[in-house]
Amino acid sequence: MKASFKKYILNFKRPSGTSRGTLRIKETWFLILEEDGKSGIGECGLFRGLSYDDVPEYEEKCRWVEDNIHLDKSVLLQELLDFPSIQFGLEQAYLSLESENPFELFQTSFLFENKPIPINGLIWMGDTGYMKEQIQEKLEQGFSCIKMKIGAIDYREELSLLESIRKDFSCDEIELRVDANGAFSPDEALDKLNELAQFYLHSIEQPIKQGNWKAMRGLCQNTPLPIALDEELIGVNTLKEKEELLLKIEPQYIILKPSLVGGFGGSREWIDLAEKYQIGWWITSALESNIGLNAIAQWTATLNNIMPQGLGTGALFTNNFESPLEVKKGGLYYNRENIWENNLILNLCI
Repeated sequence: MKASFKKYILNFKRPSGTSRGTLRIKETWFLILEEDGKSGIGECGLFRGLSYDDVPEYEEKCRWVEDNIHLDKSVLLQELLDFPSIQFGLEQAYLSLESENPFELFQTSFLFENKPIPINGLIWMGDTGYMKEQIQEKLEQGFSCIKMKIGAIDYREELSLLESIRKDFSCDEIELRVDANGAFSPDEALDKLNELAQFYLHSIEQPIKQGNWKAMRGLCQNTPLPIALDEELIGVNTLKEKEELLLKIEPQYIILKPSLVGGFGGSREWIDLAEKYQIGWWITSALESNIGLNAIAQWTATLNNIMPQGLGTGALFTNNFESPLEVKKGGLYYNRENIWENNLILNLCI
């Protein structure tokens, strides 16, 4: 078996804002496996500034995988414990290599019967006009769940945007989620949660920065609206550490980005623990190309979680790959009438 890594830069159609800054490009890596005339592909969705494995040794670890691909898959995955995005790419690449079609990884009704996965419509940060434009667009596209990033523009303006949605749509008509990306200070967070609760939100993601377990536990115990941990899960890689975090913080929800938490295997550990302790969960992509998004979506379809998932960001990029994935009426579909870009794996190998 031969393994090779290829770096790829995704370009945003329009700069996309978060409380951590504005995104213009997204670096990603593809792992290509070749054996007996067949090829498989996986995406290692490195997220600069956020991934646990955003370290100087990243490329060196990719070379290590190339040199040691003869080892058993379980040995490789264990060796990559501190490189969750490479774990994820490796899992995908093996599934891809073993499949008749390298892009059809799991046998589901999502894949073969055009059954959609319900998803939230994501509203990126920007000026008020741009955010209103996005909200209107998502409503017209038939989304019944909208997720709005908050914490970068004036807080009162953000409250006004939420109020404007609730004036026209009740919580039975539109589910509202907000994502603070750790923008609130621990001292102000509870007051802001009390203000946000008037809009009957489904949940708020990561109200304060990760790593402050004591403050986050206090918020989860006293919050007027459910809290979902997101960045908090990054870098918590062993089963023991995962269980310790959930027991200490006791969140209402956790959000799983396979590229950031160790792929399907790492995410499955989180799900099993969450269900053990009656904690809700859903799956989210992390700005992967359509290759990584496809793998996440197909795996998500095997989990039978009826909540809207955080998938479907492939349309943000100018140089994404043609694929059967499409978003319509608030769902992500795998439309088998469409095809993957011709010779995609071969072209990435060149």
